[in-house]
Amino acid sequence: MDWHDRIVTTPETLFGRPRIADTRIGVDFVLDLPASGWTSGRILREYPQPSPEDLQAVFALVRDCPKDEDFVPRAKAAQDA
Repeated sequence: MDWHDRIVTTPETLFGRPRIADTRIGVDFVLDLPASGWTSGRILREYPQPSPEDLQAVFALVRDCPKDEDFVPRAKAAQDA
């Protein structure tokens, strides 16, 4: 899964924090839900905007971030702009 097309950061939305493209649903918010016991099915029922592929992209981002040394500085730069 290549998450780059589904997860975006823009300074004018959510203060530049990563979010699902075409939504105001932040990656941090999505990650809080399974940590609170929500299943993917429940997330998709309660929040109809994200697709199953969007959820997969969120988890792929988390998997890849520690490997992508440039992502954090780029995200920070977008936030500071």
